[in-house]
Amino acid sequence: MVINLILITGGAGYIGSHTNKALNKAGYDTVVVDNLVKGYEEFVKWGDFVNCDFGSKNLREIFENYDIDGVLHFAAFSSVAESMDYPQKYLKNNYKNTLNLLNIMRDYDVNKFIFSSTAAVYGNPIKIPITEDQKLKPINPYGYSKFITERALERESQKGDFNYVSLRYFNAAGCDFDAQIGELHDPETHLIPLVLDAAIGKRDSISIFGDDYDTPDGTCVRDYIHVNDLANAHILAYEYLNENNNSNIFNLGNGEGYSVREVIDTCKNVTSRDFNFKIDKRREGDPDILIADSTKIKNVLGWTPKYDLEAIVDSAWRWHRKVNDI
Repeated sequence: MVINLILITGGAGYIGSHTNKALNKAGYDTVVVDNLVKGYEEFVKWGDFVNCDFGSKNLREIFENYDIDGVLHFAAFSSVAESMDYPQKYLKNNYKNTLNLLNIMRDYDVNKFIFSSTAAVYGNPIKIPITEDQKLKPINPYGYSKFITERALERESQKGDFNYVSLRYFNAAGCDFDAQIGELHDPETHLIPLVLDAAIGKRDSISIFGDDYDTPDGTCVRDYIHVNDLANAHILAYEYLNENNNSNIFNLGNGEGYSVREVIDTCKNVTSRDFNFKIDKRREGDPDILIADSTKIKNVLGWTPKYDLEAIVDSAWRWHRKVNDI
């Protein structure tokens, strides 16, 4: 039995696999749990792998077979658009299944938990940049599923002998610079890989969903953070739980906003390729602007993002060329 390892749910997915790599590189032992509905077994190149749905009874066997020190929880559905069409699917997977995981952790005296939350819990923010103390008012089922899960974690923590860190992601982007793993969604919904598909001719054009938002160029503005910066934040959060007997919540973003048009222009510059885009109708549930105030995580955890938008796109382009044999 491996002692004092970290359980990573959803560790065969995009963010989970990058964090798994970073943890192993930092000297941690890990076991990855993933049902491969959204993840890829070939992305689990580090630690042990167990094919299991984290909402099933079989999850208990993992706690029986491994001496787990803490849990990093990435297993969730994360498409705003899909959540608008299938809200119950998001409630069951993102909330109810997490409650099942928390109950099992309690039964096995595992009391450290890092939660992948989202900026979507804020809805349309009152002020920009967004601070952690702003009122939470999600405007889509995805954000709501994360909001009520955070409330469940708060209740669990109040019972005693359980601490968590909730990391509210802004827009995760980019890929492993070694191109060992990367972003591979099916269907793909994230902006940068979709734009790169247009750059290589895999798509005829890229759609901009709305150009009448209250932003400088009319397109949505988002805070893009490199997935490796996200992974590093999880390591710091885990060290925080090891050293402190309390829970905390942090925004996780670069603190800079880029519009959809700016992302497209950056992709054109990095790839040296031109391509077409078209204006489509707005997507329901999309706020105008989401930019993080990351002062708290910088001050408390000592975290600093390393990569700007150009580096994010460059790393994504390396992966994109690899998977498309370019």
